[in-house]
Amino acid sequence: MYAKCNCILEAEYLFKMMPNKRNHVMWTAMVAGYSQNGEAFKAIECYRDMVVEGVASNQFTFPSVLTACAAVQARNFGTQVHSFIVRSGFEANVFVQSALIDMYAKCRDLDSALILLENMEVDDVVSWNSMLVGCVRQGCEEEALSLFRKMHARDMKLGNFTYPSVLNCFASTKDMNNAMSVHCLIIKTGFEAYKLVNNALVDMYAKQGNMDCAFQVFNHMPNKDVVSWTSLVTGYARNNHHEEALKLFCDMRLAGIHPDHVVLASALSACAELTVLELGQQVHADFVKSGLQSSTSVDYYLVTMYAKCGCIDDASRVFDSMQIRDAVTWTALIVGYARNGKGKDSVRFYDQMIASGTKPDYITFIGLLFACSHAGLLERGRLYFASMEKEYGIKPGPEHYACMIDLLGRSGKLVEAEMLLNEMDVEPDATVWKALLAACRVQGNLELGERAAKNLFELESKNAVPYIMLSNMYSAAGKWEDASRIRRTMKWKGISKEPGCSWIEVNSRVHTFMSEDRGHSRTTEIYSKIDEIMVLIKESGYEADISFALHNMDKEGKELGLAYYSEKLAVAFGLLSLPRGAPVRIFKNLRVCGDCHTAMKYISRVFHRHIILRDSNCFHHFKRGPCSCGDYW
Repeated sequence: MYAKCNCILEAEYLFKMMPNKRNHVMWTAMVAGYSQNGEAFKAIECYRDMVVEGVASNQFTFPSVLTACAAVQARNFGTQVHSFIVRSGFEANVFVQSALIDMYAKCRDLDSALILLENMEVDDVVSWNSMLVGCVRQGCEEEALSLFRKMHARDMKLGNFTYPSVLNCFASTKDMNNAMSVHCLIIKTGFEAYKLVNNALVDMYAKQGNMDCAFQVFNHMPNKDVVSWTSLVTGYARNNHHEEALKLFCDMRLAGIHPDHVVLASALSACAELTVLELGQQVHADFVKSGLQSSTSVDYYLVTMYAKCGCIDDASRVFDSMQIRDAVTWTALIVGYARNGKGKDSVRFYDQMIASGTKPDYITFIGLLFACSHAGLLERGRLYFASMEKEYGIKPGPEHYACMIDLLGRSGKLVEAEMLLNEMDVEPDATVWKALLAACRVQGNLELGERAAKNLFELESKNAVPYIMLSNMYSAAGKWEDASRIRRTMKWKGISKEPGCSWIEVNSRVHTFMSEDRGHSRTTEIYSKIDEIMVLIKESGYEADISFALHNMDKEGKELGLAYYSEKLAVAFGLLSLPRGAPVRIFKNLRVCGDCHTAMKYISRVFHRHIILRDSNCFHHFKRGPCSCGDYW
């Protein structure tokens, strides 16, 4: 009674108080009690003492100790118990056979489990389910599907434990046709109303990327729990439907469902991708108020979310509060500092990571080399790149080579960059050629730039960036006909440049602007503010760089055009709408132009504001004038 009421200490006390009166029933009750209360090692120890005392085991004892062996994957001891079972004559008992199959399957010995399954005199659905789960856990999806087909062919009673396991297989194999066939079977056999089965269906469709089917199953569920909501929110987030994920998360909270670690991590991931800081802070508050214990996944996405929103100090505070730090969370901080223009801090945290005994991984070195390239740390970059394979056995990939080529190119080492390109152990991808093309543009190496651009034309035929960069290089070299030819080629192929846009979040609402945009409800105020900004920063020494303006206008027209670029409209709206002294956070889909970068320095100084501008490459923090990138972007 005490054991079944989760009072295992009381049961243990009574058991030990009667050393001379313990029969096989009491021993079995104690072994079962330990096993059922999560005390697997004590269950095994108790069973060992029982054998030493010479007390005989029966069909109730063996399943309990085998369950304990399965819980801690004590296969060797489980095999010894199997020997006792054979000697005791219980090998034909269905309950014992089922427990043996479950033990071997959970201990990853599928061969032994399969032999037992095939030699059973009767088809026991519990044993088949155990085997099915074991196959799924070990990634043997085809074997699991074969077992399911046999179960169906033998007309076995498939239940709400069978279907979730087989649906897990389809989540990995992406076999949509057979997945839908099983869904039909679920409906035919009347299991479409079972929450466990529906949750598995939502999860399976979401992992296959079929969010329409996932939502339909979810929408028709009579009872939804936190697992149901989590499966759908996570599915939307993983399939890059971040807005839908966050809308659903808000609906979940309104429905009174308390979030778990998984759904909080997914919501924070979506906030990070959309750079919606205010909602991310609300999710963080939800986590704190929930009373949930710290989780590596939640901590990782908190660090990532704050870093991607330009709040690197908040990211660092979260990191400092973490109880467990693995390579993934260290990497998140290293990458965060690098993206926020603080490459030297990235290097410092990398040194701390190594000192803590944590080994870097593939992604760590991408962030580290990116930091070196944006902080001009040439020698450090060379050292880290060389240490990858030599010290940690990590073979450099295209991303690492791209960072090194970018670093060498920015440092004026184009010859060395080309040599590294020719020595690559892997096939250079678009990221590598983009890095080389950017370096050639900066250094004015037209011949090598042509080579990089032509490779990009083949790898990313619809990407306008290499065409525009090469055209600009021709123009800078005075090769007007070649520049015109590239533009004609773009037009002939139907390739157009992605229009630049900037956005800013104010009071949990995102406001988006295009250049010379007049669609906002406060357009008149915004343009009036722009005029005020331009007058004040010109008085402080700002001069428009008309080389970034359109070429079919006079000087005055070019200056006006520059004044109404999307990031300037966004900062004007921020100055109008945000409280005095609050940081202005702007995001842009393309790289910020040189004129806007200069203008932001003056605006931050004149209006005494911290302006955070994230473009497609990195963050720019403007504080009283200077930018965190050191004009090195």
